[in-house]
Amino acid sequence: MAQNPPKSNQNLNQDSSQTPPKRVIATQEALALISRLTQENNQEHNQETKNADKQSSQIIFVQSGGCCEGSVPICTLRSDFALGEADILIGNIGGADFYLHQSMLEYYKSTQLIIDAKEGFGSEYSLEYGSGWKFELSLRLFGDEEIALLEQ
Repeated sequence: MAQNPPKSNQNLNQDSSQTPPKRVIATQEALALISRLTQENNQEHNQETKNADKQSSQIIFVQSGGCCEGSVPICTLRSDFALGEADILIGNIGGADFYLHQSMLEYYKSTQLIIDAKEGFGSEYSLEYGSGWKFELSLRLFGDEEIALLEQ
């Protein structure tokens, strides 16, 4: 995980008097890759079926917990991933819901997840695999005021 998080298109230091900070945000590069993957998968899905099921072609993210691919954000189609009761929706980036397993909530409770896209080879389980791009995760610690807002 990167020590210095990339710049995001969203304000990291939100006005704490209004709303809690977002738990997950994305850089411009990540949003552009999400948009491209969404368009590609919608076109592919529409060619396969006349009655396109928006749910099955919807892109989602699931934060992996380690093991073979390390701790990386996995971008997949909702129809290709069996979400369970322990998969918690923590936000949305570029129209894609972002899920974190309940067992990881405590670990990430004081941090904002920042999703970036860089040139490279991503997880073979993720939609961007083979595109020359990969999604990366970096973290930013929330300040005391932000944590208080999240706990309300």
